[in-house]
Amino acid sequence: MPSRLKDHLNSHYFEAANQMTSKKARRRIVAYVESYDDIYFWRTVLSRFETDKMYFEVMLPSHQKLERGKKSVLMNFIERGEKGNGGEDVLGPDMIACVDADYDYLLQGATSQSRKVVGNPYVFHTYAYAIENLQCYAPSLHDVCVAVTLNDHRIFDFIDYMTQYSEAIFPLFVWSVWAYRSGHYNEFSLTDLARVIDPGGFNVFDPQPSIDRLRQKVNRKVRQLQAAYPNNKEQYLQVKSSIKELGVTPQTTYLYIQGHSLFDNVIVPILNKVCNRLRMERQDEIARTARHYTQRKNEMSCYEHSLQDIRQMLKKNSGYTLSEPFRRVQGDIEAYLTTGRKSPET
Repeated sequence: MPSRLKDHLNSHYFEAANQMTSKKARRRIVAYVESYDDIYFWRTVLSRFETDKMYFEVMLPSHQKLERGKKSVLMNFIERGEKGNGGEDVLGPDMIACVDADYDYLLQGATSQSRKVVGNPYVFHTYAYAIENLQCYAPSLHDVCVAVTLNDHRIFDFIDYMTQYSEAIFPLFVWSVWAYRSGHYNEFSLTDLARVIDPGGFNVFDPQPSIDRLRQKVNRKVRQLQAAYPNNKEQYLQVKSSIKELGVTPQTTYLYIQGHSLFDNVIVPILNKVCNRLRMERQDEIARTARHYTQRKNEMSCYEHSLQDIRQMLKKNSGYTLSEPFRRVQGDIEAYLTTGRKSPET
């Protein structure tokens, strides 16, 4: 069977292509990502490093297949290199891979995939579990509400709530990382964790009962795990210390849990409640201040046509550029452009 061109694409190919262009042409570095949704995020990471001599092109690995995701697509480049001459022949200075960290960063080489993500100098990851986590960066959520409702009234403290949420789930999160590092994930999976840490319903103006119920659920599950693994205290403490050294804090745990679970089960329900209240406020204001029926009707129609979809605005949210994980990703890119490879993982 004749080989496909995609099977021969590697950093050397793009390096040779760069050398064949005119001396005034900018060097092109190809950055492969997992899915369409990732393209914009990695563009926000890479844009600041472009110069009149170099630029990045962010793309999907294949225009022929619709395979997506880290394991099925991006790892092909690393695995082809490993089968060839040492594992770094495919990716390189002119061809990099950009992926979600998932748990691979926190596992620090405990699995084959984790070793590929943290060990290859040309694979860059989000540090946070996924892009969704960064889109849910707490200090940026009020701005999302304003974009959705055009109402700048701060009726909910997202930072305080997500800090308390993170502190409540942190003890169970440590157990989750331990389970995946030690191979016990069948007994306590990411799905199990997501089920326990779902905060459920809450009142916008009195969110504390939601946090209190969450703490009770977490404590109950922690006691179950302690009973199932009574000799695990030392390992638990080691994992706790280790992930803190990697940048996880009790106050920012939400950035490292399963991304789509955080997005769908925690943040979107909160935004729905907050944005509904903000819309009602604006509509009441229009009704109260309109001088006559026609003006009220026109103003209300104009306002309603200006409203935005919560999910779409959250996916476009780029307030994460102020977050610590984002700064660390950019630090890796800067080191790679300076030295030819990213800094070694902790």
